[in-house]
Amino acid sequence: MAPLDDQMAPLDDTEALTNGEVVPANLPARIDLEHHRRTFPPIDDYAFLSDCETTCLIARNGSVEWMCVPRPDSPSVFGAVLDRSAGHFRIGPYGQNVPAARRYLPGGLIVETTWQTETGWLIVRDALVMGPWHNTQERSKTHRRTPTDWDAEGILLRTIKCVSGTIELEMSCEPAFDYHRAAAKWEYTGKVYEEATATCDGSILGAHPTLRLTTNFKLGLEGREARIRTRMREGDNGFVALSWADVPAPGTFEEAADKMWQTAECWRQWITIGRFPDHPWRGYLQRSALALKGLTYSPTGALLAACTTSLPETPGGERNWDYRYAWVRDSTFALWGLYTLGLDREANDFFSFIYDVSRSEDGHPNPLQVMYGIGGEKTLEEEELGHLSGYDGARPVRIGNGAYNQNQHDIWGTMLDSVYLHVRSRDRVPESLWPLLKRQVEEAIEHWRQPDRGIWEVRGEPQHFTSSKVMCWVALDRGSKLAILHGEKAYAEQWARIAEEIKDDILEHGVDDRGVFTQRYGDDSLDASLLLVPLLRFLPPHDHRVRATVLAIADELTDDGLVLRYRVETTDDGLSGEEGTFTICSFWLVSALVEIGELSRAKRLCERLLGFASPLKLYAEEIDPRTGRHLGNFPQAFTHLALINAVVHVIRAEEAGDTGTFQPAHGPT
Repeated sequence: MAPLDDQMAPLDDTEALTNGEVVPANLPARIDLEHHRRTFPPIDDYAFLSDCETTCLIARNGSVEWMCVPRPDSPSVFGAVLDRSAGHFRIGPYGQNVPAARRYLPGGLIVETTWQTETGWLIVRDALVMGPWHNTQERSKTHRRTPTDWDAEGILLRTIKCVSGTIELEMSCEPAFDYHRAAAKWEYTGKVYEEATATCDGSILGAHPTLRLTTNFKLGLEGREARIRTRMREGDNGFVALSWADVPAPGTFEEAADKMWQTAECWRQWITIGRFPDHPWRGYLQRSALALKGLTYSPTGALLAACTTSLPETPGGERNWDYRYAWVRDSTFALWGLYTLGLDREANDFFSFIYDVSRSEDGHPNPLQVMYGIGGEKTLEEEELGHLSGYDGARPVRIGNGAYNQNQHDIWGTMLDSVYLHVRSRDRVPESLWPLLKRQVEEAIEHWRQPDRGIWEVRGEPQHFTSSKVMCWVALDRGSKLAILHGEKAYAEQWARIAEEIKDDILEHGVDDRGVFTQRYGDDSLDASLLLVPLLRFLPPHDHRVRATVLAIADELTDDGLVLRYRVETTDDGLSGEEGTFTICSFWLVSALVEIGELSRAKRLCERLLGFASPLKLYAEEIDPRTGRHLGNFPQAFTHLALINAVVHVIRAEEAGDTGTFQPAHGPT
C-alpha cells in the first residue's frame, strides 16, 4: 500500500466543505445539496469496476449497489441502485458514510477510498480481479475470441488497511437474487468463520449463481445478511473476497494483495499500448479509454452501451431503458475513439462478434439487427419489474429492450464506416468479411428510401430522418471504397453512383431555406445527429450548409449551452416528459466546431464539459446543465467515445496552429 501522505492532499482555497462534502468552488452549477440529501446517491457518485466479464457500481459510502453475475446482463445480485432493499455489499467505518477521498489508481480500474474517523484512518481498495489466463487444462466454454494473457477470475476483491489509529470496521453483504425476486440463504462453508456461501433460496440448482464470501476476518450470518464487525489498529490488514467462479479466492491477505497487484498490472499493460498526447487533458482520455475497455465483454467481443438498466433520463420519469446490450451503432462509434488512441485489438474482437451474429446456422449472411445480447442473442424481449421502486422513484424499471427489432437505417453506414477505418491501413478486405459487407450495402440500397425510427430509436411513427439517409450514403460511399480495396471495380462504380443519388436526395429534401440540415424531410426541426454531417465527410467542413447547421444547433438546440438531441415538443418519440441534454451531442458539437474553424468556441465548450465529469472522470448519458446532475445509464460508452474524439480534435487543431497539418480525430480523410 502507498503511504498515507501519497493518498491525501489538504483542501486549497478553491474548495469548501458543505454538509460533509468537498464542493469545488469554481463549479457552483454542480452543487445540488437537496439531491445529495436524498436516499439514492447521485448517479455520478458511483465508481465503475470491470474485469471485462462482470461489472459493478460502488457508491461513495463503500456499498456495492449494482452487480449482475456471471454476465453484465444477468439478473442482479446487488440492486440497491434501483431499490434500496434490492441488495448491497458495504465495507467501511462503522457509522460513517462520507470518505475523505476517493480515486482510481492510475492506469486502471481499481478504486481506492480513504476514510478518516475521529480515531483513525482507513484505506479500502476494490477491484474485479484479473489474473493470468487460467483455461489451461481445457478450453473455455464461454470465450469465442482469441485468448489473451489475462482473464477474469470471477472475484470481487476488497482489501482494507488501517494506516493510523484505530477504526471500527463493519461489513454488510446482503445479496438479493434475480432483481430482488428471490432471497439469499447463507451457510458457513469454511472450517470456522472465514468462509460462507450464499445460494438463492428455493431455486433450481444452477438457475442462479452461488456466491462465496472469503475473508481473514470473522464472518457472522444474520438471516439474509453476512456481517463483519471488528476493530482494526494501525498496521492491520484485511480482505473480503466475493467469488462466483472456479478460480480459488485468496486465503490470506498476502494472496489478496498479490491478486490486487496482478489486476493493476493487467490494466497498466493494456493502457500502455495506447497513444495519449502529452496534454493536461490526458487523464480524461485515459479514463474514457478504460471505461470503454471495461464495457467490453471479452468472451465474445461485444461492447455494452452501459452497464446499468433504468437509470432515468428524466428524474422521476418513464424514460428508463436497459442498456446492457451491444448496439451496432454505439459499438462502431466507440471504435472511432479506440482507433484514435491506437487501441485497436477491441475492434478486431468486435468485428469477429459481428461476423458471428450476422450469419445463420448454415453460414449465410443475415440482416443486421440494431442490437444484440452480449452473447450474440437476437431476441431481447422487454419486461417491466413492477416490484422495484426505481432509482429515486423513476418507474418503470425495464429489463430487455424492445428496440431490438426496430428499423433503424443508420446501422449499415455506421458498421461500414468502422470497417473501412479498420481495414484501410491494411489495404485489403478479409475474404471472410466481404460477403457480410456486401450484404450491408445491399440492405442500404434496398431500404434507404423508406422511413425508419432513426438514430434515437423514437417509439412514435417512422419518419424520413435526414441523419438516417446520411448514414445510408455512408454505407454506399464506404462500400464503394471497400470494393476498390477488394478488387471489385464494378461494385465500386455502381455503389458510388447510388451514393451520389442518395446525396442529391438529401440535399433536395433534408435542407431548409436557411441552408440548415433538418431532423426529417418536410419539417424544419433541428436534430443533433446532423452534427455528424461534417464528421462523416458527407460534405466538406467549409460548405456553407455545414457551417449553417453547426451554428444553428449550437445556438438553437441547446439548454444553457449544452446540446439536446431534439425538441421533445416537435418530435413524436412516443414518450412523455422532458429529458436532459445529451452529453454525446455536446461533444459532437465540440468536434464539429473545430471542423468549421471555431476552435476558441470549441475549446470553451470542451473545458466546460470536462468540468461536468463525475469525481472519477466518468459520464452518464445526459447532464442537467443547471445542476450538473448526471442522468441516464452509467457509465455510457457513447459519451466516452465522443469525449475522446472531441478532446483529440481540439488538441490536434491547437497543434496544427503551428504546423498547418490538422487531421480530424476519426473518419476518412
